[in-house]
Amino acid sequence: MNDSVITPETVTALVAAWWFHYDEWNPEALRVLMTDDIAFSCASDTGATDYEDFIRVDLRGADAVMSWKEDHRHNSPYPLRHNGTNVFISERGDDGVSFASYIFVTKIVEGRPFNVSSGIVRGTVRATDTGPAFSRVDVVLDTQESVRYCDHPVHTAAVG
Repeated sequence: MNDSVITPETVTALVAAWWFHYDEWNPEALRVLMTDDIAFSCASDTGATDYEDFIRVDLRGADAVMSWKEDHRHNSPYPLRHNGTNVFISERGDDGVSFASYIFVTKIVEGRPFNVSSGIVRGTVRATDTGPAFSRVDVVLDTQESVRYCDHPVHTAAVG
């Protein structure tokens, strides 16, 4: 399989499977979605949350990623629902197909969905002998207060 056959639908299905198998903790199914040399990172956009130690990670290799994910999942609530939305291919390159998407996370509080987090996920899907798999996944969770876009430092730096 080569990267040219990795379609937007393929990437969307992989993102959905990644979050579903993580939430339901299906480690065998989750592991199949990773290359052996996967790079995985997670942090907040501010780096200053009360739970930064719980979410911050920068790992290489499927064994290290699976070990962290198992500990992280076992210490997280259930049910927990990660919803990957607006998935799109951002680039095709020699190392695979890059994508970006939003993430929206909920848990249940007093019988109702409760918003836990949101953020941006970027990554790379690479063709392997067994099918497409993630070779990179980077999660940045939203924690900064929202402001008008024209007042945000990203915008003011771009026009300044």
